[in-house]
Amino acid sequence: MIRLVDLREMSITQDTAPGFVPRVAPDGRDVTTIVSDLMDEVRQGGQAALQAQAERFDQVLHGELVVSKDVLKKAWKQLHPALRDAMEESVRRVRLASEDSVPQGSETEFHSGGRVSLRYVPVDRAGVYVPGGKAVYPSSVIMNVVAAQAAGVVDIALVSPPQKEFNGSIHPTIAAASHLLGVTEVYAMGGAGAIAALAWGVPEISLRPVSVITGPGNRYVAAAKTLVRGVVGIDSEAGPTEIGIIADDTANPEYVAADLISQAEHDELASLVLITTSFELAKRVTLALERLVLLTTHRERVQASLGGEQSAIMVVDSLSHAVILSNAVAPEHLEVMVENPAEILGDLRHAGAIFVGDFTPVSAGDYLAGSNHVLPTGGAAHFSSGLSPMTFLRTQQVIEYDKGALEAIADQVVTFAIAEDLPAHGDAVTARFTE
Repeated sequence: MIRLVDLREMSITQDTAPGFVPRVAPDGRDVTTIVSDLMDEVRQGGQAALQAQAERFDQVLHGELVVSKDVLKKAWKQLHPALRDAMEESVRRVRLASEDSVPQGSETEFHSGGRVSLRYVPVDRAGVYVPGGKAVYPSSVIMNVVAAQAAGVVDIALVSPPQKEFNGSIHPTIAAASHLLGVTEVYAMGGAGAIAALAWGVPEISLRPVSVITGPGNRYVAAAKTLVRGVVGIDSEAGPTEIGIIADDTANPEYVAADLISQAEHDELASLVLITTSFELAKRVTLALERLVLLTTHRERVQASLGGEQSAIMVVDSLSHAVILSNAVAPEHLEVMVENPAEILGDLRHAGAIFVGDFTPVSAGDYLAGSNHVLPTGGAAHFSSGLSPMTFLRTQQVIEYDKGALEAIADQVVTFAIAEDLPAHGDAVTARFTE
């Protein structure tokens, strides 16, 4: 069961907090070489290499890499009506929140003349990776595709691992979600090979290279995305899911335990961290976990993640210590279950997304809250953001000066040019004022 760590009377500061953070220790296995070889196979062998990898990793023999529009449409028609309604509502909410988050451009005019405008330009083409391992994620189709569409991306290619039980095609719910969102370029391919295919293209199946690759995956997919960074843009190198919870003695231990279990069922390496000011709450959550784990479907997976070195219940002296410790953890998801959340919200700087109050569980954000569930993990929330339309947008400045505006800064441009021993820079300006 999960570790209980008593940090009361400990010195918890910005400097010492990282030493208390539970993390998975590297297992020493370097996947980079394996992933690099798989990607080279696809770059050189194209379609044949992808089919060979499908046979090797997915037990799919001679599968069709291209998923037809008819397959997508049929999957949507055969989808259970309740799931169809839920997916449509999820799309509606995520689209509203995504479109509202698209930034507006700006324009600066100088009193001496001249104008600098900032505009946001979408990439031409995006690639979306949707996993197909321990679980099936139509919600990830929605999160990635809607964010790209809200940014104005027109061309979207979606890849997902082929499924043996579905004749080598992608999972029907992934196909149905693709149809719902109007994505017609869909491929049955997975793992590092799929990332290579998106980055460099596969002419034999008319798959053109993309500009940005987004979407979660296992460590091989994450390593592949790292290797193509620079060839294409990526969202992040997301690892196993994480949940952090800050709670005081007013929190409901049943809710806390249920939320920890909800993320634990993703993966044996899921990180589950409760930081509380109440030792009594910590004990009650532990008891609730012992009882609820026995009732959950994926109990073995849940038990493994709860008992892992990346998970702990941590008792601290004060909410200020809880905030410092949480900021050091920088969890993918952070729940705040305290009497007065407003007192600490402003100080919670590092988290992928923050869920406030007893009735805002991470599960709501996973599907229907309207927020995006593709978030930074492994402490990356210290420097990166979750998926949004900004992932698919580039800023571009447009500079407009007339003769008078340039003349107002001409002498100072020349001064800079001389100081940097780049006289031709100055000459390019003075040439415009020489008869």
